[in-house]
Amino acid sequence: MITPATAQSVVIRFLDGGTLKGGTHDFAPNKMEFHVQPRGEEKSAPARISLVSLKAVFFVKSLEGNRHHVEDKTFGRTPDQGRRIRVTFKDGEDIVGFTTGYAPDRPGFFVVPTDRASNNLRVFVVNSAVGKVEWLPSGAPAVAAARR
Repeated sequence: MITPATAQSVVIRFLDGGTLKGGTHDFAPNKMEFHVQPRGEEKSAPARISLVSLKAVFFVKSLEGNRHHVEDKTFGRTPDQGRRIRVTFKDGEDIVGFTTGYAPDRPGFFVVPTDRASNNLRVFVVNSAVGKVEWLPSGAPAVAAARR
């Protein structure tokens, strides 16, 4: 059983459009499987999740989030570390942020969103779900560098 005290809050986005919210304690970027304790089902066994069925794993501040928040995809801040990146998924959704570990031959990579007010702390992007990766120049104007 995964307890709230030991779990990282995650929102799992599947390739088929489905979503699962819960907690994980064994996610690792180099593993092809991990477990998630679905929210509200703390007494049941954790679900085994396979990366091949995923679009991304969102590590979040809160499982509730804020549906009214509009993500700021501009580069109005200096990154803590990493390069500017725009990831466009095969379904058309995009994420703009910073990364230190993109490699197309690995299962995936982390992106830290540009918006510090975002509910997303970091996102593990599954490479098989990616349509396009763009490196964004560090000197580009914030609005020109990122689409809204």
